[in-house]
Amino acid sequence: MTALLDVMFLVLVFFIYSIFDMTMHRGVKVDLPGAKGAEEKGDRVVVTILPDDSLQLDGEPLARPELVSRVAALVAGADAGEKPSIIVSGDRSASLGTGVALLAELKSAGVERVSFQVSGTAEP
Repeated sequence: MTALLDVMFLVLVFFIYSIFDMTMHRGVKVDLPGAKGAEEKGDRVVVTILPDDSLQLDGEPLARPELVSRVAALVAGADAGEKPSIIVSGDRSASLGTGVALLAELKSAGVERVSFQVSGTAEP
């Protein structure tokens, strides 16, 4: 009986760590710019700007028009109180113009809650 409890405990710990790993790293790993910022709560949709200025939506490569329409559809399809926040995770070496153009297109498509992800440490 003790061996069974030990095995069940290890399985439980494994699933807890797996869940944390899946929820913490939904996007693609990029070199984030440094700044202090608040942590977003609730549902999130991660838009990644890679160093070559290509875009991904939750890890899936997309062209900007298709990405904007998909994000707008996700936000429009959600309930009023449960709209997901859009997190733009831009690599430090990506051009600023790509991020600004993406932000402008998302705003014009009706997406209101857009935040830029930062590393959490202020740069000197």
